[in-house]
Amino acid sequence: MRIIGGRHKGRRFNPPSNIPTRPTTDFAKEGLFNILNNNFNFDNITFLDLFAGTGSISYEFASRGCRTINSVERNRKCINFIEQTATSLDLPITVHGTDVFEFIKNSRIQADIIFAGPPYPLTNIPEIPDLILQHKLLSNEGWFILEHHNTLSFDEHPALIDQRSYGTTIFSIFSNT
Repeated sequence: MRIIGGRHKGRRFNPPSNIPTRPTTDFAKEGLFNILNNNFNFDNITFLDLFAGTGSISYEFASRGCRTINSVERNRKCINFIEQTATSLDLPITVHGTDVFEFIKNSRIQADIIFAGPPYPLTNIPEIPDLILQHKLLSNEGWFILEHHNTLSFDEHPALIDQRSYGTTIFSIFSNT
């Protein structure tokens, strides 16, 4: 795996083989960051990574200059890997070792961009956009990006502003404006 942009572009990181993750592909990350680069100045945003897994998306934001990054992951091996990688690359990532749904209910953090890459078999993925918006985790004019399999559709969701497809991976983008 590698960081695809920013000051750490090309830097490889190798998560342990025994962690239960499905990292976002480089192809999908490139597409996502092409969209984000045209809409945000990374130096001025706060970022929240839900279901952080290996930390790949958090590393991309840090590499592009984002200074406030919160990653939520409950798997201890993943947490350790993210913390070790953030330390070795001097990345401003704070890891919250907890269940994402508990974090959403109890957090006072508000972010300009929130990314969630939940495990595809998770049955309550359709609830996530509403939970984010109801608990006011998204700043004004912020974006919530949900990575999901193409078997789910959010076409009728009132807060959906865009969807992008990268093979079987879909990024649905929501806003509270």
